[in-house]
Amino acid sequence: MKFLASQIAALLSGTVEGDPNAEVWNVAKIEEGRPGMLSFLANPKYTSYIYETQSSVVIVNRDFEPKQPVAATLIRVDDAYASFAKLLAYYDQMSQNKTGVSSLAFVSSSARMGENLYLGEFAFIGENAVIGNNVKIYPQVYVGDGVVVGDNTTLYPGVRLYRNTVIGQRCIVHAGAVIGADGFGFAPQEDGHYEKIPQVGNVVVDDDVEIGANTTIDRSTMGSTRVHKGVKLDNLVHLAHNVEVGENSALAAQVGVSGSTHLGKNCVVGGQSGFVGHLHIADGSKFGGQSGIMGSIKQENQEFMGTPIQPLRQYLTSNARFRHIDEMARKIEMLEKELEQLKSMK
Repeated sequence: MKFLASQIAALLSGTVEGDPNAEVWNVAKIEEGRPGMLSFLANPKYTSYIYETQSSVVIVNRDFEPKQPVAATLIRVDDAYASFAKLLAYYDQMSQNKTGVSSLAFVSSSARMGENLYLGEFAFIGENAVIGNNVKIYPQVYVGDGVVVGDNTTLYPGVRLYRNTVIGQRCIVHAGAVIGADGFGFAPQEDGHYEKIPQVGNVVVDDDVEIGANTTIDRSTMGSTRVHKGVKLDNLVHLAHNVEVGENSALAAQVGVSGSTHLGKNCVVGGQSGFVGHLHIADGSKFGGQSGIMGSIKQENQEFMGTPIQPLRQYLTSNARFRHIDEMARKIEMLEKELEQLKSMK
């Protein structure tokens, strides 16, 4: 798929400086540019590369003033970074504009299917499922009985949606994600074995949520495990039964949230962090990577790190002191010896 510099400038409301007919068919970092590539310059640290890049077209800010000749055609815009992001989104939409139902897909006779659907090979749509308009369901996706998928949502290959799961509009679920598997509910018995507690609830995912590859969200024991609007879950995140994640929160890779814990709005959780069960986390809470959260957070917009967590500033101070612990131990040992000597002189 080829584009002219003039076409790109029109899309971005920019102006061309150089050859308006310069062609590009792919994108590249400015330091790795090749003929036919499109790059951008937003960070001043990379300015030197614009004089040597081989990219055919480079997007720059309007106020960029070159100190040397630039071989590439320039497209001047108000915000080079935002414009490049907009262009990537447009390109992604164009390249994934799939439609049509494969003859190798299975759709239950009781399912309701929307318009402009893409349904790939070996995808399965169960009984009484409801699929919205402009939905893309890639090969080998399983959509169980009673599942609802909202308009403009994309399910990538190998996604599994268990019965009665609800996915909102404009969601993206990446490959291998499993939503609606049984929560980890077992009752220990007197003879030592575990009796399974039926998990009869479901998972509800609101609009504009993105769920990473191989992430798992368990169905609730009763009621719903809930992921609210705008939440972003990275790869390999696990949400246990009856968890609730508030609007516009973001959880990085390998975060685990134990059952019935409720995260507030706009929370940010670093990778490999873990929450024990039945916590309430205030809006705007932020946790550094590998944090261990063992108690509820009541005050909003606080930052934490460590296992168990400490306020971020306290953690950084303690960590800096910990690096000198050997030296401190030696000094204490010397002081103890001096104290014993003074005692013996009495």
